[in-house]
Amino acid sequence: MFIDEAKIEVFAGRGGDGIVAYRRELKIEYGGPFGGNGGRGGSVIFKGSEGLSTLIDLRYKRIIKAENGEKGKNKGQYGKNAPNTYILVPVGTTIFDDETGEVLGDITKNGEEVEVAKGGRGGRGNMAFQSNALKCPDFCEKGEPGEHFFLRCELRVLADCGLVGFPSVGKSTLISRVSSAKPKIAAYHFTTLVPNLGMVRLPDGRDFVMADLPGIIEGAHEGLGLGLEFLRHIERCRVIVHIIDMAAVDGRDPYEDYVTIKNELASYKMNLSERPTILVANKMDLEGAKENLAKFKKKVKEDIIEISALTNDNLDILLYKVRDLLDTTPEFSLFDSEEIKVKEYGFKEEKKFFEITRGDDGVFDVTGDGIKKIFDMTDFDSETGRFRFARELRYHGVDDELRRLGVQNGDTVRIFDFEFEFFD
Repeated sequence: MFIDEAKIEVFAGRGGDGIVAYRRELKIEYGGPFGGNGGRGGSVIFKGSEGLSTLIDLRYKRIIKAENGEKGKNKGQYGKNAPNTYILVPVGTTIFDDETGEVLGDITKNGEEVEVAKGGRGGRGNMAFQSNALKCPDFCEKGEPGEHFFLRCELRVLADCGLVGFPSVGKSTLISRVSSAKPKIAAYHFTTLVPNLGMVRLPDGRDFVMADLPGIIEGAHEGLGLGLEFLRHIERCRVIVHIIDMAAVDGRDPYEDYVTIKNELASYKMNLSERPTILVANKMDLEGAKENLAKFKKKVKEDIIEISALTNDNLDILLYKVRDLLDTTPEFSLFDSEEIKVKEYGFKEEKKFFEITRGDDGVFDVTGDGIKKIFDMTDFDSETGRFRFARELRYHGVDDELRRLGVQNGDTVRIFDFEFEFFD
């Protein structure tokens, strides 16, 4: 089964907790803290594999979790880092953040890796907090939570040139004649429901990958027919081979077919009509094809290659034309379109560290990504850990903001699922 789109949920591993431990050895007085740090949580990494051609594995495993890091150990020993979790996907897979639409990665090479969810760092043991002012800390940190994302994966076939045209114009017959591909060929529309790839080798030693893509109809760019299922796969093609049934076997007008396909390519988000295109008149061995071609040339002032995929007429001319055009055509970026947002790593505009709102029940709610990270890594079972958390709130200005909003002594303040009474 050919699956070219899948949605999954990924969880990177949480970092291991630090521990509280003390050094106790014979004849060593005041041994001090000896608790080690936790290990790093495992990350979730996508890896390209030439051995795969579909995303079917992701359809049946929709939730992927990496392992958590190991807790810290006595004698200052670090916990073990968790192994990363690798997800093998076909080359040509693009990974999107399904909630924001951002592109997290585009895998175009065998073995290429994209880290989509980073594992949390390990929490620090009490040994890490020792200082001249704090000789024997009795608290530690919990491990940092790993990243969590809802992802959408899309497969776009990696082909140098793509065959486009209405159903039953001879695309499958052509690719079966010039390569080892064995697509289904029959005398009815939409015989081809999935892309077929074939390696074309020329006598001069050059080669290229050709894709037989499902036929399109008017309105394909809006999703009609096979619609976007087809158009997505042609995005990577550097050269488009536009095939027209010049014999009009199905009673359609070749010129109207030409105009319709051109409009569909132009209406798609990446304006595919601007790609280098080779116009091909197929089925020239059938009756009426030459007459139709003469009428067609009066309306279309483009070079057109006349072929018969069934009898192999002029196929060598077409293949050399494709290869020569590929030699002078650079690769196209998939992400130049304004409709696709690429996630930027590195410096980002800083978000609000915290935000305070007052609920209908009169409780002050403190939220925010910055506070959330501190909250998740605090050991609330330790009294010293709770005091340290309170100092962090004061340092980041939470206390001052609460006073500005009118909090009074004894009012309830809620930080996620932790509630306390405010006292000046």
